[in-house]
Amino acid sequence: MTRVYNFSAGPAVLPEAVLKQAANELVEYKDAGMSVMEMSHRSKAFDDIIQSTETLLRELMKIPANYKILFLQGGASSQFSMIPMNLLKDNKKVDLIHTGTWTKKAMEEIKRYGSLNIVGTSEDKNFSYIPKIDKSKFSKDASYFYICSNNTIEGTRYTAFPETGNIPLVADMSSNILSEVMDVSKFGIIFAGAQKNIGPAGLTIVIIREDLIGKSMDITPVMFNYAIHAENKSLYNTPPTYGIYMAKLVFEWLKQLGGIPGMQKINEDKANILYNYIDNSAMFKSPIAKEDRSIMNVPFTATTKELEEKFLKEAPKAGLVQLAGHRSVGGMRASIYNAMPVEGVKKLVDFMKKFEMDNK
Repeated sequence: MTRVYNFSAGPAVLPEAVLKQAANELVEYKDAGMSVMEMSHRSKAFDDIIQSTETLLRELMKIPANYKILFLQGGASSQFSMIPMNLLKDNKKVDLIHTGTWTKKAMEEIKRYGSLNIVGTSEDKNFSYIPKIDKSKFSKDASYFYICSNNTIEGTRYTAFPETGNIPLVADMSSNILSEVMDVSKFGIIFAGAQKNIGPAGLTIVIIREDLIGKSMDITPVMFNYAIHAENKSLYNTPPTYGIYMAKLVFEWLKQLGGIPGMQKINEDKANILYNYIDNSAMFKSPIAKEDRSIMNVPFTATTKELEEKFLKEAPKAGLVQLAGHRSVGGMRASIYNAMPVEGVKKLVDFMKKFEMDNK
């Protein structure tokens, strides 16, 4: 069976070259005589892997020296609790822009530990846009300002980030990290689950400014304390070793493509191919405000539910899978992360054109 084009929102497609390299090294990694999955996280071989992974990520994202990179577990969802536990010790107030499912989950956890000031929301139009922000609504004494930079389910993204001054900006970048050039110095914390643009599920990456470490609440469990992980260089406990190794391979692949600037150009081209067709289609439609459309996750609908069901039934026969929209919104969704080749998007558009012609 040939590989399909996998448009899953996560766990998502991985670069084929990376999978082949991992397969070649699966049983024996270089001269270690064993698989990465078998080796001690305290070994010299794994120390080289984790250090190389951090060096590559710093280079790709141009991460300043005063930021720590933590390789953790628990998924991005664990950060919904970990962030307030580590930042709300002295002042328990958070500013937040509510843009969908993932900010809602973060809000639920923030409310356990402090107060929440929603400075903007797009709930009035089913989160189909990024709200314009009135700075007069910002709290002058918030501990941090929280956003989700790309909304996987709703299909929106920030094209410009809020200017929060001395208030640390915290961003969930799970679904668009490494997809476009971003200035890390604008953020206090960036975090991301790996299973979209970094590697397999199981690894969570946190990029945190050093001055935000060491301020945890007294109730914070050891495993939720950033200071513990920073002091131990992500080796306080056994980290997701194979996930870190896979991330290294993805970072190497990304570097070969021209780094993030090169990847951004490819991603913009892919998104333009798909959106241009949808915008000129009589059958398919994007529900998202044009200025706020994600270049990673593209939700779209058809003129009837019956056509949507037929589309989702026939697409796998053409080698196009995981195109159903999230269960909370329905419709269709094409997640076109870094590892999705241009050819996959072109094949999707060709299928959509034929489907539209055959179902007039």
